[in-house]
Amino acid sequence: MEKVVLNAEKRERTGKGAARSLRRKGLIPAVLYRGGSSMPIQLDKKELARFIHTTAGEHVMVRLQFRGAEDRLVLMKDYQVDPVKGDLLHTDFFEVSLSEEVRVTVGISTTGEPIGVKRDSGILQYGIREIEIQCLPDKMPSHIEIDVSHMEIGKSIHVGDLTMGEGIRVLTDPGELVATVTAPAVEEAAAAPITEVVEPEVIKKGKKEEETGQ
Repeated sequence: MEKVVLNAEKRERTGKGAARSLRRKGLIPAVLYRGGSSMPIQLDKKELARFIHTTAGEHVMVRLQFRGAEDRLVLMKDYQVDPVKGDLLHTDFFEVSLSEEVRVTVGISTTGEPIGVKRDSGILQYGIREIEIQCLPDKMPSHIEIDVSHMEIGKSIHVGDLTMGEGIRVLTDPGELVATVTAPAVEEAAAAPITEVVEPEVIKKGKKEEETGQ
């Protein structure tokens, strides 16, 4: 699978004050996890932001390159951004081994326009948009792509229908719906004819009382 190289350095200082100081210098604080241990590190903000933008949330193998130390093979676990400014604040990585399987969640994307939509004006509806898999890191796909162009109205694709590469085990329930094509909404027939409402006759009691002298 695709690998990206990012330069990293071990971080000596921790805490909010140290993190703010790093960001002012154009660096992003991060944590590298391995088993039950963790190591604070820092990376170049522009380099890291470009990586996050180009991968768009996909799982991509990363080789963290440390000056004067051994490189680490990692996957990005999570990242945080400022809710107001949108600036990158912090990232988490977890170290992997090419000989040990990992459990990750990968996204599902579709290609093509279903024949049931193109020809019969059906509607393509989605179920789950990601699944959990287990495999060796070098077998892990960045995402899962399915072709929906053959789908007619009434046809569905479930997790169990997905074709996975060798060595990849799907952990998500095979019965989960991924996509389906439904019939177009049926417009109501002509509106029912309006029935004329006849107002009830009002008994002019007062006038009758005058006439009868009551």
